[in-house]
Amino acid sequence: MITATTRPDFASLAGKARALAEAHAEHSVLARRSDPTRWRKAALLWPLFTKG
Repeated sequence: MITATTRPDFASLAGKARALAEAHAEHSVLARRSDPTRWRKAALLWPLFTKG
């Protein structure tokens, strides 16, 4: 029988949480200014799927 165990990768989880928090903060600033570019920035729409 093959068994597998997983260990939580907290560094990866922390990186994802940071990316989401940064995107949320930037989106909030742009939303307060009513800046329409917030809908054109891929990093704000899909922060976990874009690079940089």
